[in-house]
Amino acid sequence: MAGIHITDIEAAINYWRAKKPSPDGVALPAETRALAEVYALMVYFHEDEADEASMPAKARDAWLQWYASTPDTPCIAICSTSQGDEMCKGCGRTFDEVQLWPQMTPGEKRQTWRRITLEGTAWRFNTYAERAVENR
Repeated sequence: MAGIHITDIEAAINYWRAKKPSPDGVALPAETRALAEVYALMVYFHEDEADEASMPAKARDAWLQWYASTPDTPCIAICSTSQGDEMCKGCGRTFDEVQLWPQMTPGEKRQTWRRITLEGTAWRFNTYAERAVENR
Protein backbone atom coordinates (compact mmCIF):
# COMPACT_ATOMS: atom_id res chain seq x y z
CA MET A 1 0.00 0.00 0.00
CA ALA A 2 0.97 3.57 -0.53
CA GLY A 3 2.05 6.11 2.00
CA ILE A 4 -0.15 9.10 2.75
CA HIS A 5 2.00 12.22 2.81
CA ILE A 6 1.91 14.46 5.86
CA THR A 7 0.60 17.34 3.74
CA ASP A 8 -2.49 15.25 2.94
CA ILE A 9 -3.00 14.58 6.64
CA GLU A 10 -2.75 18.34 7.27
CA ALA A 11 -5.23 19.07 4.47
CA ALA A 12 -7.66 16.51 5.90
CA ILE A 13 -7.32 18.02 9.40
CA ASN A 14 -8.04 21.48 8.01
CA TYR A 15 -11.02 20.10 6.05
CA TRP A 16 -12.50 18.66 9.26
CA ARG A 17 -11.68 21.79 11.29
CA ALA A 18 -13.72 23.81 8.80
CA LYS A 19 -16.50 21.24 8.53
CA LYS A 20 -16.82 20.57 12.28
CA PRO A 21 -15.25 23.36 14.32
CA SER A 22 -14.39 22.74 17.94
CA PRO A 23 -17.48 23.48 20.01
CA ASP A 24 -15.46 25.12 22.79
CA GLY A 25 -12.04 25.85 21.27
CA VAL A 26 -10.51 22.96 23.18
CA ALA A 27 -12.31 19.70 22.37
CA LEU A 28 -11.76 18.18 18.95
CA PRO A 29 -14.46 16.40 16.96
CA ALA A 30 -13.74 12.69 16.44
CA GLU A 31 -12.47 13.00 12.85
CA THR A 32 -10.03 15.82 13.68
CA ARG A 33 -8.82 13.99 16.79
CA ALA A 34 -8.22 10.74 14.87
CA LEU A 35 -6.19 12.52 12.19
CA ALA A 36 -4.36 14.67 14.76
CA GLU A 37 -3.12 11.54 16.54
CA VAL A 38 -1.65 10.21 13.29
CA TYR A 39 -0.17 13.63 12.52
CA ALA A 40 1.39 13.95 15.99
CA LEU A 41 3.04 10.54 15.69
CA MET A 42 4.38 11.43 12.25
CA VAL A 43 5.91 14.63 13.61
CA TYR A 44 7.31 12.88 16.70
CA PHE A 45 8.95 10.12 14.64
CA HIS A 46 9.99 12.50 11.83
CA GLU A 47 7.91 10.57 9.28
CA ASP A 48 6.80 12.09 5.97
CA GLU A 49 4.22 9.40 5.23
CA ALA A 50 1.67 7.29 7.09
CA ASP A 51 1.06 3.79 5.79
CA GLU A 52 -2.34 3.67 4.11
CA ALA A 53 -2.92 0.05 5.10
CA SER A 54 -2.02 0.34 8.79
CA MET A 55 -3.60 3.70 9.56
CA PRO A 56 -6.10 3.50 12.44
CA ALA A 57 -9.61 2.92 11.08
CA LYS A 58 -11.11 6.19 12.39
CA ALA A 59 -8.24 8.24 10.94
CA ARG A 60 -8.39 6.39 7.63
CA ASP A 61 -12.16 6.92 7.40
CA ALA A 62 -11.75 10.65 8.12
CA TRP A 63 -8.92 10.86 5.56
CA LEU A 64 -11.03 9.01 2.95
CA GLN A 65 -13.92 11.42 3.48
CA TRP A 66 -11.53 14.32 2.86
CA TYR A 67 -10.09 12.47 -0.15
CA ALA A 68 -13.59 12.12 -1.61
CA SER A 69 -13.80 15.94 -1.64
CA THR A 70 -10.72 16.24 -3.87
CA PRO A 71 -10.55 15.85 -7.68
CA ASP A 72 -10.22 12.18 -8.56
CA THR A 73 -8.02 12.49 -11.61
CA PRO A 74 -5.46 14.99 -12.88
CA CYS A 75 -6.64 14.37 -16.45
CA ILE A 76 -7.37 17.48 -18.52
CA ALA A 77 -8.59 15.48 -21.55
CA ILE A 78 -5.42 16.14 -23.52
CA CYS A 79 -3.77 12.73 -23.34
CA SER A 80 -0.49 12.32 -25.17
CA THR A 81 0.00 8.75 -23.91
CA SER A 82 -2.59 7.73 -26.50
CA GLN A 83 -0.12 9.12 -29.07
CA GLY A 84 2.73 6.98 -27.72
CA ASP A 85 4.28 9.24 -25.08
CA GLU A 86 5.49 7.50 -21.93
CA MET A 87 4.58 10.62 -19.91
CA CYS A 88 1.34 12.47 -20.62
CA LYS A 89 1.99 16.08 -21.54
CA GLY A 90 -1.50 17.03 -20.34
CA CYS A 91 -1.58 15.63 -16.81
CA GLY A 92 1.98 14.45 -16.12
CA ARG A 93 1.12 10.82 -15.38
CA THR A 94 3.07 7.94 -16.86
CA PHE A 95 1.44 5.59 -19.35
CA ASP A 96 1.12 2.95 -16.60
CA GLU A 97 -0.44 5.44 -14.16
CA VAL A 98 -3.02 6.44 -16.76
CA GLN A 99 -3.84 2.81 -17.53
CA LEU A 100 -3.93 1.61 -13.91
CA TRP A 101 -5.68 4.67 -12.43
CA PRO A 102 -9.05 2.92 -11.86
CA GLN A 103 -7.35 0.15 -9.84
CA MET A 104 -5.08 2.40 -7.78
CA THR A 105 -5.81 2.95 -4.09
CA PRO A 106 -6.56 6.47 -2.84
CA GLY A 107 -3.06 6.61 -1.35
CA GLU A 108 -1.44 5.61 -4.64
CA LYS A 109 -3.48 8.24 -6.46
CA ARG A 110 -2.45 10.91 -3.97
CA GLN A 111 1.22 9.90 -4.39
CA THR A 112 0.83 10.42 -8.11
CA TRP A 113 -0.90 13.77 -7.57
CA ARG A 114 1.94 14.83 -5.26
CA ARG A 115 4.63 13.84 -7.78
CA ILE A 116 3.04 15.62 -10.74
CA THR A 117 2.31 18.70 -8.62
CA LEU A 118 5.90 18.91 -7.39
CA GLU A 119 7.23 18.41 -10.93
CA GLY A 120 4.78 21.02 -12.23
CA THR A 121 5.73 20.37 -15.86
CA ALA A 122 2.40 19.05 -17.18
CA TRP A 123 0.20 21.38 -19.18
CA ARG A 124 -2.36 21.30 -16.36
CA PHE A 125 0.15 23.31 -14.30
CA ASN A 126 1.48 25.74 -16.88
CA THR A 127 0.46 26.25 -20.52
CA TYR A 128 -3.08 24.99 -20.10
CA ALA A 129 -3.59 26.85 -16.82
CA GLU A 130 -2.23 30.07 -18.35
CA ARG A 131 -4.62 29.76 -21.29
CA ALA A 132 -7.57 29.21 -18.95
CA VAL A 133 -6.75 32.44 -17.09
CA GLU A 134 -6.35 34.37 -20.38
CA ASN A 135 -9.77 33.21 -21.62
CA ARG A 136 -11.71 34.45 -18.61
